[in-house]
Amino acid sequence: MSLQIIKDAIEGKKMICPKCKKAVQKFEKFAETIDAVRDGFNVQEIDSHASRVTLICGNDDCAWKERTEYWENYIVD
Repeated sequence: MSLQIIKDAIEGKKMICPKCKKAVQKFEKFAETIDAVRDGFNVQEIDSHASRVTLICGNDDCAWKERTEYWENYIVD
């Protein structure tokens, strides 16, 4: 689900580079992450879900690149 949101935001030019204020052009290294907690009986309980991605501006001479799990903060409506 997160991967499709990222793809749509980049394709729709809705993910904005914080440095040059233009649309982010690409991404790499997408990963879904799960933080789990084990109790004393070896039962796993899922604590949180997240996704991490490396965003790359790719505009002109802007070299902005960031590995983040807060990629939603770069999407504008």
